[in-house]
Amino acid sequence: MTVRKASHCLGSPGQAAPADGAVRSLLGVPALYRAFAQLIGGKSRSVYLQTYVHPQPGDRVLDIGCGPGDVLEQLPAVEYVGIDSSAPYIRAARRRFGERARFLLSPIRDVVLDDPGSYHLAMATGVVHHLDDEGAVSLFRLASRALRPDGRLVTLDGCYEERQSSLARLLLRLDRGKFVRQRAAYVQLASQVFRRVEVHVRHDLLRLPYTHIILVCRP
Repeated sequence: MTVRKASHCLGSPGQAAPADGAVRSLLGVPALYRAFAQLIGGKSRSVYLQTYVHPQPGDRVLDIGCGPGDVLEQLPAVEYVGIDSSAPYIRAARRRFGERARFLLSPIRDVVLDDPGSYHLAMATGVVHHLDDEGAVSLFRLASRALRPDGRLVTLDGCYEERQSSLARLLLRLDRGKFVRQRAAYVQLASQVFRRVEVHVRHDLLRLPYTHIILVCRP
């Protein structure tokens, strides 16, 4: 199971119709992905980071599915390791950020941590809904191996809810991630690995109607 970074409204590593494949190809270009994310996202990344992630100066941070590493612009001085299976994204991240961070080209199942149990924070932003159950559990296990006993994993994904707008539900069905789940399903997967799973559901992070679930997972 590989990590493919995509927008929170559109994206999936599975087989696709021609139009969907064209969108995937375009969003595989780091500059186009960045522009699209800014267009629909507004201040969503800042809200997500400030409200739920809380990165602190000096933290060791593992970003699973880091894409082109744009989140680094909004992080304090941390020791950052980004992982993604997209070679164009990793090349773009290395060119842009140089020695400020480390970027690894690898699928989740093949990641070898340099110092397991030393990370204060792990992130998986817009990744779990691209993974089947086995792949999602692999992601949670990777994060668990990486984290210190007082560390945490924060994930953000699209989510089906009983009370959500019809447009939000439509956009979730059109998402390139083919494993958008209901709240209970995300929690069940995370709980196979983490003892404490805190859940937040937001309907206001994008400029479009959309429902996100944020999990804060602790050993």
